[in-house]
Amino acid sequence: MKRDYYEVLGVGRNATDEEIKKAFRQLAFKYHPDHNRGDGAEQEFKEVNEAYEVLSDVNKRAAYDRYGHGGGQDLFGRGFDGFDFGFGDIFDSFFGGTTTATRQAPQRGASLQTRLTIALDEAAFGCEEELDVTRTESCSECRGTGSKPGTQPTRCPNCDGAGEVRRVQASIFGRFTNITTCPRGRAEGRIITEPCPTCRGTGREKRQRRIKVKVPPGVDDGTQIRLRGEGEVGTRGGPSGDLFVVISVAEHEHFLRDGDDILYDLPLDFTQAALGTEAKVPTLDGETDLKIPAGCQAGTTFRLKGKGVPHLNGRGRGDELVTVSLVTPESLTREQRRLFEELAHSFGTDSKKRRKR
Repeated sequence: MKRDYYEVLGVGRNATDEEIKKAFRQLAFKYHPDHNRGDGAEQEFKEVNEAYEVLSDVNKRAAYDRYGHGGGQDLFGRGFDGFDFGFGDIFDSFFGGTTTATRQAPQRGASLQTRLTIALDEAAFGCEEELDVTRTESCSECRGTGSKPGTQPTRCPNCDGAGEVRRVQASIFGRFTNITTCPRGRAEGRIITEPCPTCRGTGREKRQRRIKVKVPPGVDDGTQIRLRGEGEVGTRGGPSGDLFVVISVAEHEHFLRDGDDILYDLPLDFTQAALGTEAKVPTLDGETDLKIPAGCQAGTTFRLKGKGVPHLNGRGRGDELVTVSLVTPESLTREQRRLFEELAHSFGTDSKKRRKR
């Protein structure tokens, strides 16, 4: 069921022509596609136009005031419900193929992403690597013009080199200039008559480049390094995109990483743990001596200050955490067994009786 036209425009039945026109302009602007992309905007715009077409015409308004939507008739004997108010052209001028377009400006090239796998010590202290990257560049043959070397593009006769076509349209709001991209000049205002054989007139080609990557100290798995301008070439003179290098850190033979700390599992046998010892412990800087006190228990952790990973973009380093684990021998000589049994006996443990149970 149609709403009352006065209600649609938000005016009273005694509204003047100027008040009706003002209300219509505000609502039409409100539901214009440049201001309202929401659901229902199209229908609201049509409804506002329909109400204005009736209430802005003296005869139609008088008939509507007397008969409403269904009873009024125009000069052709048609009621308002079936009357084509001609707002389709107005609506199309806003929602149809008249989207305002300006000549395309230089555009930045697309960014690329690749992955680089490095060792833990390289992640800790930094390194310089080389990557092979395939990217779009300006054509080496035509230097990005798209034209065969020795020839030049010609001015587009359709847009006279402007890259855009202008059409002036009249509407209830006044005269509007509709600007669209020139279909022949490809928004650049020129036509390539003799395309470059290498890039077939595109001005671009795929090439593989070897790029150096400087990895700073302290990077971790997933760290991204941004290389500005090493991505795809821009269009119409725009800058190139960037290359993002994602770091993957390979597993280490001895260490695990926890943030900027290094974790190391130190295996000791019973005698070393019981009597104490001085163990050689590997670090990122090489081996170092670690004094193990007598009676050391499994799971005891020693902290080596400053032996971890340097802080990324900061001063100082993490630590190395050395955790003791006890290793039980899988086989014993006859003499070793005898000594262990004597030791067990001294502790009040009879290993032979335990085995008979």
